[in-house]
Amino acid sequence: MAEIIRFATAGTDEKSDAVITVEPSENGLQLEIKSVVMNQFGRSIEASIREVLAQLGVENAIVRVADRGALDCVLRARVETAVLRGMEEA
Repeated sequence: MAEIIRFATAGTDEKSDAVITVEPSENGLQLEIKSVVMNQFGRSIEASIREVLAQLGVENAIVRVADRGALDCVLRARVETAVLRGMEEA
């Protein structure tokens, strides 16, 4: 199990990007998503984020996503980077 030990962020507030923040939690995963394309792609965005978190072994974290229309590969990379920074591995 991967443990988030500090607040970390990845990404920018530019168009076609996303800002991902992670912070420690002891109450499972708490996911907050704000996206300009939430109506069209909200379920897909959430599924991608949860998949990356599962692959990295993250079970306890507060994850906030501010998406500005990022492609799936960008979103996944931002989540991975934020998690690794939060684990102090990046």
